[in-house]
Amino acid sequence: MVENKVAYITGGTKGIGFGIAKILLENGVSVAFSGRKRDDVEKAEQDLKKVSQNVLGIVSDVRSLESEEEVVKYIKEKFGRLDFVIANAGLGIFKPVDQLSAEEWNDMIETNLTGVFYTLKASVEELKRSKGYYITISSLAGANFFENGAGYNASKFGVVGFTQAAMIDLRKYNIKSTVIMPGSVATNFNGNVPSEKDAWKIQPEDMGNLVLDILKMNPRVLPSKIEFRATKPAN
Repeated sequence: MVENKVAYITGGTKGIGFGIAKILLENGVSVAFSGRKRDDVEKAEQDLKKVSQNVLGIVSDVRSLESEEEVVKYIKEKFGRLDFVIANAGLGIFKPVDQLSAEEWNDMIETNLTGVFYTLKASVEELKRSKGYYITISSLAGANFFENGAGYNASKFGVVGFTQAAMIDLRKYNIKSTVIMPGSVATNFNGNVPSEKDAWKIQPEDMGNLVLDILKMNPRVLPSKIEFRATKPAN
């Protein structure tokens, strides 16, 4: 059900996006991924080519619809189709709401929320053709608010609502949509450097295996919203 299909992953140069790309490549999916920084894209592409040559790294900024439209064009030229879109790109800035700047607020909303819309907007006609799958990566912060999280919570709550509504709009085209809400993941997010101290967390490959399981489900089944967390909290 996934072999010889084509996936596009935003924010695929490291962390969750890279983990998803690796697992999909190992299971016969051709993968295009994007990131903002050319050096990061080129390094990730080299690393992923050790798994499979069927990988394409593209420099793109999800805050730009035109940029995402160019990505889809490149994917069509390279692979001829697009079956799975995983909108993963995101950032977090954690400050009290009275100290959060307008620029920081806009960076999070434009990347985390507007970005998932632009990625879908750019790819939806291809997903209609392939009867494909659209997956967004939100967070448990999309259901649980916390101190210093006003901007991040707003963006991730928005991703959950957006994806759930898009699911209803798109299922008449046989496009499936799922929002995944992970808890703590061992990534470079918010300046973290993954190490042994992160062993208790969800690992990027765990996210990849979850996405693979979703894509392999019987077409009659639609897991529209998934909360995904570490079994135990940090000691």
